[in-house]
Amino acid sequence: MKYLIVGLGNIGPEYEATRHNAGFMVADALVDSVSGTFSTERYADVARIRVKNAQLTVIKPSTYMNLSGNAVRYWKEKEGVDIERILVIVDDIALPFGAIRLKPSGSDAGHNGLKNIAQMLGTQAYPRLRFGIGNNFSRGAQVDYVLGMFTPEEAEALGERVKVAAEAVKTFCLAGLQTAMCQYNNK
Repeated sequence: MKYLIVGLGNIGPEYEATRHNAGFMVADALVDSVSGTFSTERYADVARIRVKNAQLTVIKPSTYMNLSGNAVRYWKEKEGVDIERILVIVDDIALPFGAIRLKPSGSDAGHNGLKNIAQMLGTQAYPRLRFGIGNNFSRGAQVDYVLGMFTPEEAEALGERVKVAAEAVKTFCLAGLQTAMCQYNNK
């Protein structure tokens, strides 16, 4: 089975360790877990890996967050992956730090990356893994918070939470969305 795993984030060293790059972090952990590597290709950094009998194309779009749909649509078509076998990994301020929620579909909830993906795919009915980054910001400070660094306490726990999310991606590919949801949601 072929899967397209999409970690959302922004390219460039100034964004590397920011909350908005949680999707990139999970994609990196997934690829690292099987000793894979990324190469720069059209619209994305791409890794092709195997997890048991599943073939995963893991992408980190190089289009910036707001245009992520261009990369998703291109790689979906290039790899011939059905929409139910796409998993988009995204940061989420509505979830507490480190919480994981897998869903079969949903709204963009104001997330510009998800909004563009839905626009380019023509649907919001694609699986996603939401990685909680919390919402500890004052009114009007959401952009600075999302584009800011994790607190020292969060940074200390981040590696383990990202590894759990990477395992959830593997479960999605090997056992299906429902099983992954049961095993990892609220974990």
